[in-house]
This record gives sequence, C-alpha cells and structure tokens, in this order.
Amino acid sequence: MLGFPFELTLVLLLVSIAFFAGIGITTIGPGGIFVTIALYSLTPLASGEVAGTAHATFVVTGLVGSVAYLYSGEMDTGESRAIAVILSASSIVGALAGAYINSFVPRAVFGILLGAVSMAVGAIILYRERRGFTPLYDLDALERQGQLALAGLGVLLGVCSGLLGIGGPVLAVPALVLIGVPMLLAVAVAQVQSIFIAAFATAGYALQGEVILPLAVAIGSPLLLGVVMGWKIAYMIEPERLKVVLGVVLLGVGPYLAL
Repeated sequence: MLGFPFELTLVLLLVSIAFFAGIGITTIGPGGIFVTIALYSLTPLASGEVAGTAHATFVVTGLVGSVAYLYSGEMDTGESRAIAVILSASSIVGALAGAYINSFVPRAVFGILLGAVSMAVGAIILYRERRGFTPLYDLDALERQGQLALAGLGVLLGVCSGLLGIGGPVLAVPALVLIGVPMLLAVAVAQVQSIFIAAFATAGYALQGEVILPLAVAIGSPLLLGVVMGWKIAYMIEPERLKVVLGVVLLGVGPYLAL
C-alpha cells in the first residue's frame, strides 16, 4: 500500500477524528486512543497496520506536547525529570516487545483487547471524577525503590501501548495519578514517554511492513494541530466535563470493539 487505501470521504472522517483526539491528548491524556479505535473500526486494516500506523502519528505529537509542557514549567523539577527519564527509557523495551507480540494476535482478539482497554480507561476516568483517586503508592522518583517501581511500570505501559497501538498517555496518565503524580505533571511526563513508545513501536512495525506512511501523515497533521490547541485549552478551562464525556464515550465504544 504505497498510497491511500481508502476513499477520500473516509480519509476526511479519520482526519476529523484525529483533530479532536489531539485535543484530548494534551488536555487530559487519553485522547490518542480514538485514532486507533477509528482505524480499527472504520477500516479493514490488519491489527499490525492499525497499531503501526497509529504509532507513526504519535511520534511528532509526543514531541510537540513535550515541548509545550516544558515551556509551561511542568518539567522544571528534578523529580519530574527523573520520572520522565526512567519511565521513557524502560518503555522502549516494552514498546518493541508489544510490536512483536502483535504479529501473533488475530484481528478479532486485537479488537477485544482494545475494547477492554477502552472500557477500563473510561471507567477509571469516571471513577476519578466522581470519587477522586487515593494514591496506591507514594512514589519518590529520587529514591531507588521508587525508581525501580517506575521502571517496571514503564515496561508494562510500553508493552500494552506497543501491542495495541495506543499512545502512551492513554495508560500512563491514569497510572501515574494512581501513584501520586499530580494531573498536569502526569500528562506532561506521559508526553515525553509517548515519544519513545511511538518511535520504537513504529520502528518495530515498520520492519514488519505494517506502517502505512501516507495515511499516517494525513492523520498526523490534524492530530498535531489538535495537540497544540489542547495544550492551550488545558490552561483556559477546567476540563471536568470533557473528562466525563470522554469516559462515557470510551465505555460505550468498548463493547462495540470487542464484538
């Protein structure tokens, strides 16, 4: 597939979804998953092509999101930088492993896994908005125990993200909040981690010939625009209602993907 494998109307629909997904990435974290959901549910692409193409779009968005949050000061402390470095480095191994595992996963099973993750993330978002999160672990990224915990979390997040073609923030933001990282810092760190997950997962899928580059460029451009707008929105409004809507949509989409 050297060119667009779909009709223009479908490409335009994917472009529209990507724009709003980009806004979600930098406002609350779990936004990029809608790119993967759209590629899986609206196209006949194999699971590897879905994941590989989606990850290719997340490389640049991760870079832009990281620069934006670096500019706004979330990454200025030694602890925040330690979290970003450890989480990102350990995610590389997981991302490559996830891309490899994907080649053994049938499309139907891929849909079940993607649907399960969608529902889980949606439920976590709604639960947090209703009752809040009590940190399960008081992480100190400057101590050895905290660093080991972060490294293990990074590998796990890398495997899941690499396997399913979902951006790092989809899983990293809820996970980091659960271990006591403030929301905006969690989103900022997840942007940095997503660069490494997306880059190495894309490389793994590219070696298998499962990255449709023209489609990735077409989707990645509006996704990037949405990322910039989302970063501005995150500081202009309190996105509580957006989080609730996102949680409801993810819960509703999950069963459809699993069928």
